[in-house]
Amino acid sequence: MRSLSIAGTGMLAQQTNVDVISNNIANMNTTAFKRQRAEFQDLLYEQVSRPGAAAGGDNRVPTGIQIGAGVKTGGVYRIATQGALTQTDNRYDIAVQGRGYFPVTLPSGETGYTRDGSFQLSDQGQLVTADGLPVEPGITVPPEAVDVSVSKTGLVQVKLAGQPDLQTVGQLQLATFVNEGGLEAQGGNMFLATGSSGQPTLANPGEPGFGTIQQGFIEASNVNPVSEITALITAQRAYEMNSRVVKTADEMLATTSQMR
Repeated sequence: MRSLSIAGTGMLAQQTNVDVISNNIANMNTTAFKRQRAEFQDLLYEQVSRPGAAAGGDNRVPTGIQIGAGVKTGGVYRIATQGALTQTDNRYDIAVQGRGYFPVTLPSGETGYTRDGSFQLSDQGQLVTADGLPVEPGITVPPEAVDVSVSKTGLVQVKLAGQPDLQTVGQLQLATFVNEGGLEAQGGNMFLATGSSGQPTLANPGEPGFGTIQQGFIEASNVNPVSEITALITAQRAYEMNSRVVKTADEMLATTSQMR
């Protein structure tokens, strides 16, 4: 009885769906988190009778008999819509308004990419992430600086005591990708480039195709709680219906086995 295995694939698919939704809900307050969505595809079909097959004479079967084998998870996509900007008034909190990721040097020497701009200063005055990873290109704020200013185009300037003019100490850059969905999530709000994402394109904020910088803000998660709860209820009902199919198929098999 095909319905047992078909319903089993449906239950597995909805389990994956719930996993994705639960991760979205868990990260409702994660800085710059991008929600994900599970996409499903139907499995191969058993061609009992092919459409267009000869049916005698010049006649042909109009539709045929094609029985599907169930469903599978085709992919889990990351939806890179802009999250709301939350004002913090912390001069080292930097949000990206628009496209782009901050390049960061990982402990392995690789370059990671993040939209989490809740930066801080290391003991050497270097601009780093909350995990202590240096932002590329390296920017160091001198200890005698009394204020730090970051322009919308990523120019980092400091005000030194006794000096009326601002001093430039660095330039933030952003990286964009042809396929942002192809980035490999590493946890800690960090991503790696892959063959699917394409190589990063680096430029200063504000250039065509790149976002701008907002100092004193962080980007909130783009998770919509109402939509996620609705999707969770839908997935639960779909799981229950598939489990009902299993129960019905089992009852049908029991009826068959009791025939004399």
